[in-house]
Amino acid sequence: MRFGRTRAIAVMSTFVLLAGCIGTARDEPQAAPGGPISVLVWGEPEEIEAYRRVVEGFAAVEPGIEVRLIETGDRDDLLARLSTSFAGGTPPDLFLLNYRFVGQYAARGVLEPIQGRLEESDAFAPEDFFPVALEAFTFDGVLTCLPQNVSSLVVYYNRDLFREARLPEPQPGWDFFEMVNLARLLTVDRDGDRRPEQYGLGVEPSIIRLAPFIWSNGGTLVDDEAAPTRFTLEEPAAVEVIQAFFDLREELEVIPTERETEAQADEDRFLNGTTAMVLASRRETPSFRTITDFEWDVAPLPVFQEPAGILHSDAYCMPRASEHKEAAWRFMEFALGPEGQRITAQAGRTVPSLIDVANSDAFLDPSLPPANSHVFLDTIPSIRRVPNISTWPEIEERTDELLEIGMYQRVSALDIAQRIIRETSEIFARAAP
Repeated sequence: MRFGRTRAIAVMSTFVLLAGCIGTARDEPQAAPGGPISVLVWGEPEEIEAYRRVVEGFAAVEPGIEVRLIETGDRDDLLARLSTSFAGGTPPDLFLLNYRFVGQYAARGVLEPIQGRLEESDAFAPEDFFPVALEAFTFDGVLTCLPQNVSSLVVYYNRDLFREARLPEPQPGWDFFEMVNLARLLTVDRDGDRRPEQYGLGVEPSIIRLAPFIWSNGGTLVDDEAAPTRFTLEEPAAVEVIQAFFDLREELEVIPTERETEAQADEDRFLNGTTAMVLASRRETPSFRTITDFEWDVAPLPVFQEPAGILHSDAYCMPRASEHKEAAWRFMEFALGPEGQRITAQAGRTVPSLIDVANSDAFLDPSLPPANSHVFLDTIPSIRRVPNISTWPEIEERTDELLEIGMYQRVSALDIAQRIIRETSEIFARAAP
């Protein structure tokens, strides 16, 4: 059971451009530097609508460049399309991808470096972006893709449920065990059948959910962050965190069972008001803004010892095989420039990678939930990231499968940690230098 998030590693079905032309050329179009260009994105309907608005905005200023937006609602499908298109020599001109999945392409040398174009751009400069986002897409010292967002993991919470239970809302500086206690008090079994109608917390058993807490507890994930060869999850600081997560289900019963999660994802439970808190990144905000039955907000991650966060960042990448690089770069400059980033920020999808836009009303607008959007900015100084090595998608997939076993089958944290180390060592070894 993979919560609908299983990663597509192998080449899948034939890549077909399900593209629709967005934007109509004016009577006297500007000279086009090539095109049309294809741009591959993925996301929920609310996210896709934001990308459509970006394309429409670009058409208004660059009517001579036709943009064909390739839309998919699933990351698995996006990765499968990329694999097939690269194998066939027909990749899209641009694609939007999380840094955790870019290493496999950068290691093969199939991406066009962005460093030089950024340094010569009139639209923005390197210092305009949050450094942590640029670093995530830098390979062998060269910026390979250009980030659109610098999100982090936060706790979304149902304010109405907290008020009904007369519990204090989460505050900066709260600790992990305060969160657990609130989750316990907010888990409600109204008919006494030991199957709660309301859970206090929703969190998936994955390495990107556990990582910030391991760092917060003074632990490490890998032996060398720059050139990792193995996990270090057998260390006491990491084992303590892993066990604390496993206890959420089997000991405390404050999160749904495996069967319940298969039937309804944590984010959907939050949407319908049957889960009080859920750990997620900024990308859930557009969907949560559709909520009309209750008030909600966000809080920073609780700590074990010190604040720590994990980077969630996507970037536009340009394949070397693109025949329309200048046109693709023009679109990238717009989409990741102030106007384009304001569009995606206002839609709720992103924490803008441009510092000025992130600190503007386009992102911090207090009239739109979450009221505490500044939480995403406050956590940036403590954000860290997982290694961006070529085999990380495989490592993450196998690790999450084992964490899932530990969460739902009463296996000790140390046993799972040791098994993760054993079963991923060969995958680490295959990472491109």
